[in-house]
Amino acid sequence: MPAHPLTALESAFAVSLNSYLYLSAVLFAVGFFGVLLRKNTLVIYMCLELMLVASTVALVAFSRYNGTLHGNVFVFFILTVAAAEVAVGLAIIVALFRRRQTIQVEELIALKN
Repeated sequence: MPAHPLTALESAFAVSLNSYLYLSAVLFAVGFFGVLLRKNTLVIYMCLELMLVASTVALVAFSRYNGTLHGNVFVFFILTVAAAEVAVGLAIIVALFRRRQTIQVEELIALKN
């Protein structure tokens, strides 16, 4: 017998692994289509970060489902690297804006000037 059996209310609101995976898939799809369809580099960058968050949600869900902490530890390292990535990515975007006075992808395609 479990130490803390779920009450009827708790079991009614229990979230399954499939729910987390559906959420992760929807977040990843929104980010993916945002990268494909948007023209602003900041929005594209945010969509890339959304895809990264979607993958971490899936990792945490699998980790919780398996009862281990391996996925949580992996997510910790992913978010640590993502923080450094944000700093570098935003610095590149600011440098592009200072150089070209725009962050629209169509105008940044050419490498001249």
